[in-house]
Amino acid sequence: MENLRIVFMGTPEFAVGILDTIIQNNYTVVGVITAADKPAGRGQKLKYSAVKEYALEHHLNLLQPTNLKDEGFLAELKALNANLQIVVAFRMLPKVVWEIPALGTFNLHASLLPNYRGAAPINWAIINGEEKTGVTTFFIDDKIDTGAMILNSEITIDPNESAGQLHDRLMTIGSSTVIDTLALIEKGNPSTTIQTDSIEIKTAYKLNKENCKIDWTKSPKEIHDHIRGLSPYPAAWGIIADKNEELNVKIYESQIINEEHKLNVGSIVCTKKEMKIAVANGFIQIISLQFPGKKRMTTADLLNGITFSEDAKAF
Repeated sequence: MENLRIVFMGTPEFAVGILDTIIQNNYTVVGVITAADKPAGRGQKLKYSAVKEYALEHHLNLLQPTNLKDEGFLAELKALNANLQIVVAFRMLPKVVWEIPALGTFNLHASLLPNYRGAAPINWAIINGEEKTGVTTFFIDDKIDTGAMILNSEITIDPNESAGQLHDRLMTIGSSTVIDTLALIEKGNPSTTIQTDSIEIKTAYKLNKENCKIDWTKSPKEIHDHIRGLSPYPAAWGIIADKNEELNVKIYESQIINEEHKLNVGSIVCTKKEMKIAVANGFIQIISLQFPGKKRMTTADLLNGITFSEDAKAF
């Protein structure tokens, strides 16, 4: 059995859950690689990544390269004398990095590969109305999320589950899948499965303002899935027009109301505590949202201080 010396690479909270499980299982982590600090907020103060916060708290050897091909960084990385690298939500590695350790470099990806390769697999699985998803470990090659698969674990997606809720569950099963993968690698030569491509493979495109905008002409289920698939971050959004004003509104929670009506798509119907938007064959009830310059709040709280006219419309 091989004694593992691990370099871990990751940036967001999702990666922290995996790193912590590796540490708790008494594996030797000789180094942690994470993103460089970035200015954030109004004061533009430098913000540490979630992985950096964890590494500092646990006194782990930390590197923050801006250029992964930099000779100085590569020398530092090789000096750690790792025989395995683990990547979780980091960035694409150049071959000169992933080929360093003798036992290879494996990635944990939050989808059932080959589906949902790319930047936002958790979000797109929900947006596309999938009923199941999971995680996959695979050895990195020179393309994005295409390497030979080691293990995967599958879970069902609840019909009203948000991306944030699914993120936390995938982090838990991802942690155990990484530990199982490490056990296989320790024993030597884990069996792998080559990914097969087909035209039916779905992609986890990078999220941007355009693909986060709500299309109110879609079916109630498609709109509901879009909203929960982007909640709590980066959040689905739409324009609410009322009284000669157009507001860019983020929507975090919704419910489907199957109810016949003759209203135009986008018409807003309010009571004192409820707000619903007319769509094809029903309504989308808005449960929580955020107006410009305001905090996220429930619709009931919003309607305590604002009244919409009968002509109010979402588009």
